Amino acid sequence: MIENVPPTQTWAALQTNPDAQLVDVRTDAEWNFVGLPDLSGAAKEIVLIPWQFFPTMKPNVAFVEDLKRAGLTPAHHIYFICRSGARSMAAAETARAAGFAHVYNVADGFEGPVDGAGHRGQMAGWKADGLPWHQR
Repeated sequence: MIENVPPTQTWAALQTNPDAQLVDVRTDAEWNFVGLPDLSGAAKEIVLIPWQFFPTMKPNVAFVEDLKRAGLTPAHHIYFICRSGARSMAAAETARAAGFAHVYNVADGFEGPVDGAGHRGQMAGWKADGLPWHQR
């Protein structure tokens, strides 16, 4: 079973564990228009590997190979993040099945669930928790 880790706990792990890495599995459109976690305060760079490709949302069949090309190994503690936690859970499950032992899902993702007004980023998730982020 993949552990759901709150964004604040993920941020703490990124700051303190040299083997911790954040992999954002959203689409390039989301990275460009919604924003990205800013890991400069942890002296790290985010790894961007889409789980699906925009606009077709076709699955990334090279996902595991992309993790390896990014330099990730089974020794890393890999935290997967998406918009709200569903795609990142699937990515974490795939990584675990491929031999990555320390994988986690960032609970509520970057933007979290939709609030009563139909907006994301206010109730839960990386942005709502006030963690560092930026737009390209």
